[in-house]
Amino acid sequence: MVFESLTGPIFGALNSLFSPVVNYFGPVLTVMLIAIIVAFITTLATKLLVDQGRLTFLQREMKEFNQEMMSARKSNDPKAMEKVQKKQMEFMSLQKEMMFMSFKPMLVTYVPIILIYYWMFQSQLLNHTMVNLPQFAYYVLLVPLWHAIPYSIVHIPLDPYSVSWFGWYFLCTLVISQIFRKLMGVKNPGMGGT
Repeated sequence: MVFESLTGPIFGALNSLFSPVVNYFGPVLTVMLIAIIVAFITTLATKLLVDQGRLTFLQREMKEFNQEMMSARKSNDPKAMEKVQKKQMEFMSLQKEMMFMSFKPMLVTYVPIILIYYWMFQSQLLNHTMVNLPQFAYYVLLVPLWHAIPYSIVHIPLDPYSVSWFGWYFLCTLVISQIFRKLMGVKNPGMGGT
């Protein structure tokens, strides 16, 4: 009851915002447009809230530590292992710092994006949308593996070489966010970075 009293007006506002877009562009392009908006917002938040220079330094340090640890394990040298174990505390603090860096943009973008997802899941305009992919793309993008996910989560269509609106959103976001990251020079605040 309380949840509905909060989400009802929000859903109504998002519905009045996006319904004309769906009616004009159609559900497939609307999902792509939403993916572009969400990818841009999250990439911009990461660009503004994460110190890219510090992130590059942390990723380099962690990579060097991991290589040192692997070579110490391979060599079975007790002195090398002891040295690595001493460095492990420093490594843990670097990991914490990187984890905090990845959470900063999420703290800012989490609520708006969850509200958009909520609208998309509730929207009758999008729920029955299927996008047919070329057979090559269907297999290259590993879409058949999605069938391992319970039906209620992803709404996988039964048509061959097609994805639901959620699958289409996922594919669009995957590609578009990488494009925005490259254009804005944003590294991924993870172990490897991009």
